[in-house]
Amino acid sequence: MAPKPETAERSCIVTRVAQPPEGLVRFVLGPDGAVVPDIRGNLPGRGVWVTSRRDMVAEAVRKKAFSRGLKAEAKAAGDLPEMVEALLLKAALSSLSMARKAGLVVTGFDQVTGAVGKGGVVAVLHAREAADDGRRKIGQAVRRRLRATGALVGATEETDETPANAALWQQPPPSGPKVIAGIFASSEMDLALGGANVIHAALLAGGASTSFLKCAAALARYRGEAPETDWTAYLS
Repeated sequence: MAPKPETAERSCIVTRVAQPPEGLVRFVLGPDGAVVPDIRGNLPGRGVWVTSRRDMVAEAVRKKAFSRGLKAEAKAAGDLPEMVEALLLKAALSSLSMARKAGLVVTGFDQVTGAVGKGGVVAVLHAREAADDGRRKIGQAVRRRLRATGALVGATEETDETPANAALWQQPPPSGPKVIAGIFASSEMDLALGGANVIHAALLAGGASTSFLKCAAALARYRGEAPETDWTAYLS
């Protein structure tokens, strides 16, 4: 039988709903009979798929769905949802590190603000510890850049600051950078970026940045923080 194309939909063993593999996590059976997460989808052997959300993985463990799907006795650890999250976090930080090595990451408040003003920034990262004032000022720089390019029309600095308008920035105009806040702790960003106390970072356009955004979005979706967001949809 010919293998399924990479774009073929798979069915979640919990919901039975078919969807593209980007929205699921694959699991295989290890040599010892333990359920093994395969977040890259390339481990050998029969695999089953679960919707990429922590609560769905927990439900698969609770319902013993892995044994049914794998058609074998499968030992699913109670902390399997946490194991998957740790792997997704590791993948995201590794891809962020690769973006840094490719010269596509700028860190520091002043440097990030300057990079946004020059253009070419596809995403801005704020650590979990970032102060509201720093996030607000970088957000103003993003909006100034969008106004200068004609991507944002009819908004003022005052209206941009209101809570009612803040949600709009979760889905920025096509030409604007994605603002990603609170997904990583500062210590995690330090580890990936080789710095100390990294609070703000900007990613410049490039293949490594696109790879990072895919990994970061997968982590956010798994945690339930951005279930419908494709952070790379506007990148060329």
